[in-house]
Amino acid sequence: MLIPARMSEAEEQRWVSVMLDKLAAQENKRVLGDTELSERAARLSDLYFDGRARPNSVRWVTNQNTRWGSCTPAEGSIRLSHRLQGMPEYVVDYVLVHELAHLLVPGHGPDFWRLLEAYPRTERARGYLEGVVAADRLPHLPAARDE
Repeated sequence: MLIPARMSEAEEQRWVSVMLDKLAAQENKRVLGDTELSERAARLSDLYFDGRARPNSVRWVTNQNTRWGSCTPAEGSIRLSHRLQGMPEYVVDYVLVHELAHLLVPGHGPDFWRLLEAYPRTERARGYLEGVVAADRLPHLPAARDE
């Protein structure tokens, strides 16, 4: 965040606090609970797979830091990384569709990717996620002040 140099330290702290509160409120509006996530998965299954991909459970998890989602077809369970929370809806939908497709085709072979062709934003969502991964690998510099 850039802050004008003319702000006092107290004004800066107040402004940062206000902006962080606004960002948190926006994020809270966009975060789905597990129930809403399950309902969303059912709608996506209906839309893209004629309802054939029906998970027994869909939930957020905090222990997936190297993958966006996972699926256990034998159990019918789908787990999405909490890191997706707050990302654009089409990205979360892509990861859900990806994991739903695993309920129909377990691996990442040609049949699997053919299923994903049904979701029109596959390439865009994959590009977004690749960008997030690339940004995470950049060295993190200290925040600059506008002087």
